[in-house]
Amino acid sequence: MDDAAARPLTFDRLTPDGGTQAIDRALADEVPVAVEFNGIGYAVLMATPTDIGDLVLGFALGERLIGPGDAPFDVDTHRTGQGIVARATLPQDRTDALLERVRHRASESSCGICGIENLEQAIRPLPPVVARSRADRAAIFRALATLFDHQPLNAATGAAHAAAWVGADGAIRLVREDVGRHNAFDKLIGAMARSGKDWDGGFALLSSRCSYELVEKAVLSQCPLLVTLSAPTRLAAARAEEAGLPLVVLARRDAMLLRSNRPLA
Repeated sequence: MDDAAARPLTFDRLTPDGGTQAIDRALADEVPVAVEFNGIGYAVLMATPTDIGDLVLGFALGERLIGPGDAPFDVDTHRTGQGIVARATLPQDRTDALLERVRHRASESSCGICGIENLEQAIRPLPPVVARSRADRAAIFRALATLFDHQPLNAATGAAHAAAWVGADGAIRLVREDVGRHNAFDKLIGAMARSGKDWDGGFALLSSRCSYELVEKAVLSQCPLLVTLSAPTRLAAARAEEAGLPLVVLARRDAMLLRSNRPLA
């Protein structure tokens, strides 16, 4: 675990019998990360201050500012007293997409016809998932049994989400952690893109509920199967069905729920 991910803080431990004991407890760090693309301030993310380059790359993919075929870009990070500034330059042919997204983001507090445009931007059509997972139920149960062993930040603080790339055999290949579930998934997708890895018939395992944003990130990264520890929203399930993304939710060591037109072995 990176030292920047957690720092100790002293608490008084109070017991019912009136006892008081000073203890040190590691707390997950959370700082604002100001993301700039091509010199334009785009977003401020509240994130654990590790793997920032992976976070920004995965975030750009999720925002559709770049596509899966684009080369990974470098991210310059600058720590300040208030947080982290992360600067990246997108390819020249992505400038129009950047400016269009900036225009819609800037109008998010508007009303009238701008509100209609914002709704259209919020629920944009998704591409179909063409990749297929080779994982069976045994592989998913195998990954669930070992996920906690790959979460050092959460083990130390109890306050971090994990996003894992799992092979078709159920072996966990790569994990990213963050206090934000979206950030953790962005970091994982960014790390995979930076190293030229695809899902290779495996799946994503997330220690969170299944929101529609996480479904969209999975689809845009061509993840063939999304597994989450908690339940989905109805919108998440509908978006997954629209794109042909199989979902496994409420995944526990003794049972799980599958929503897919393709059965698991």
